[in-house]
Amino acid sequence: MTRIFFLIIALSIFANRLNAQELYRVKADKLRVRESSDPKSKVIGNFAQNGNITVLDVSNDKFYKVKFKNREGWVSKDFVEKITPATKPTTAQATTAQTGAATQTATSTDMYRVTADDLRVRQQADPKSKIVGYLPKNENVAVIDSSNTSFYKIKVTNGEGWVSKEFLVRVSPVKAAVEKTSVTASVPLVKTDYTNIIFFVVVALILFTILYFSIKYASSNKFLIGFAVVVILVTGYFCYITFIQAKVVTGTFASNEDIQYKTFNFKSKDSVTVTDAYTDSIFTSKYVIEGDMIKLYDQQNTIMLLIRDDKTLVGEGFTRGKFTKK
Repeated sequence: MTRIFFLIIALSIFANRLNAQELYRVKADKLRVRESSDPKSKVIGNFAQNGNITVLDVSNDKFYKVKFKNREGWVSKDFVEKITPATKPTTAQATTAQTGAATQTATSTDMYRVTADDLRVRQQADPKSKIVGYLPKNENVAVIDSSNTSFYKIKVTNGEGWVSKEFLVRVSPVKAAVEKTSVTASVPLVKTDYTNIIFFVVVALILFTILYFSIKYASSNKFLIGFAVVVILVTGYFCYITFIQAKVVTGTFASNEDIQYKTFNFKSKDSVTVTDAYTDSIFTSKYVIEGDMIKLYDQQNTIMLLIRDDKTLVGEGFTRGKFTKK
């Protein structure tokens, strides 16, 4: 009798554990799986975007315990959303759910324009919620949820956020985009500006003219000729590095501020690796340098960095902050 009693209890616990296992979908580009529910614990793997994961424990405030390959791990609650219990749905139910989700996306997504300078993007629909970025004035954004009375839920780079309704004005509806397995950032063609070259040529002609007359009329004064040559060479060199020589950025630039993008690692002349604190992910982007401005072309937004000097970059918009070379 005692054995039967313990067997019933064990089956009950096992059944509850099965019921607790639910299916969730990954919202981030690459979701990190950690060894424990500590945000500083070891990363044991990653889930790809839109991948389905089985949640084993939801009792923690910030992390879900999930099934990962042949072991268990922990992921942040912020970057997964519940789909359905782990029981396998029928084909008709799956088709109906997919059709309903596609219809909802197509009808609820609208394009809005920002009317304020540096509109704050928050993590939740709460005026006291953490700020995860900023939107510049006249920026167009896609609103994916307008049910809240005070905030719109919008799609931002590598994630989602909430902004005040007061500072958005509707532009036009947006058709639902066809889901792609991967997005490759592209750098648009940059028009060649010949203004600096022309200026340098004019300065060079003036310097050579001065040198010619210095040699012609001061041939007996070698010191004056030598001084003129040095001045002309130094002036020409500084004109070259200022107006002709292309700017190059190398190394890793990091910020200690509470902003979305934490580090920029410039590995080559047109490729940079970015650490995104909002999605807890790392991605690689193309970039171009126009004057003193670096422009990164990610999936949806243009990230802009001002080159203050060789060791300092200043971000604008979502990248607002100061980045110092390590």
